[in-house]
Amino acid sequence: MIERAGQAMTGDFDQRQWLDRIGYAGSTTPDLATLKAPVTAHATAIAYESIDVLLDRPPSLALGPLQAKMIGHKRGGYCFEQNMLFRAGLRSVGFDVTSLQARVVRGLAIDAPRPMLHMVLRVDLPEGAYLADVGFGNLAPTTALRLVAEEEQETPHETMRFIHMGDELVLQSKLGTNWAHIYRVVMLPRVDAEYEICNWFAATHPESPYLKNMIAARPGPNRTRLTLFNGRFSIRHASGDTERRMLTTREEFGEVFAREFELVFADDELRTAFENMTARASPGGPHPFFA
Repeated sequence: MIERAGQAMTGDFDQRQWLDRIGYAGSTTPDLATLKAPVTAHATAIAYESIDVLLDRPPSLALGPLQAKMIGHKRGGYCFEQNMLFRAGLRSVGFDVTSLQARVVRGLAIDAPRPMLHMVLRVDLPEGAYLADVGFGNLAPTTALRLVAEEEQETPHETMRFIHMGDELVLQSKLGTNWAHIYRVVMLPRVDAEYEICNWFAATHPESPYLKNMIAARPGPNRTRLTLFNGRFSIRHASGDTERRMLTTREEFGEVFAREFELVFADDELRTAFENMTARASPGGPHPFFA
């Protein structure tokens, strides 16, 4: 069990504060059971959100600022922030973690020519290699997944599987009776400088969806998925039925952030984010990645 009297540290990482933040109080033995439980805990406790980008503040991927933001200030983050923090947590427990990237094909053709702009983690165990990802918006796997093809795997939310496409593994999620593509995992290990480049691109490129849109997501209770894309707040149930509500005022956004995503922003941050969204967002439905 976790020793609460002490403070486990790996470099500048505070393991105790991370575990408290995600509400995990189980074993810290680096085995399969320990891997699966913190994935669920982290994914459900720390919301996916990219409000700093909408505020024209490219996120830092340094461990100190990540902990200050997501642990100290109880904010969320997008894929690079979430999985960088989670990687530090896994390594502090003693897991063998390799950093990978993926090509997002959510809402696109399975073979769409996509850049590697999503961060994922491979964790090697005696049972084999597993994927851990706590940073993919509305369809992040809520448990660790074995990196093998053609094997349906249950999660606390959807059934998922990998299928081969050349040298890449395509992660798919079963939505109703259909399999939806999420991303293609590239099995080549990456270095952190490559994430810095991708993070800068995602946070500053004029066509980045994060620079124009109010985006948040969180796995909810009873296999629900909560998603906010600009004024459209959605709750998707395990049956596939979806409840939708349109938000029109800054106050409504603040209430939904606090109640559904457990995120609280300063008044000036919420005001500026709302103004930037109103000025920049494209008309029409959500981006295909956040459908």
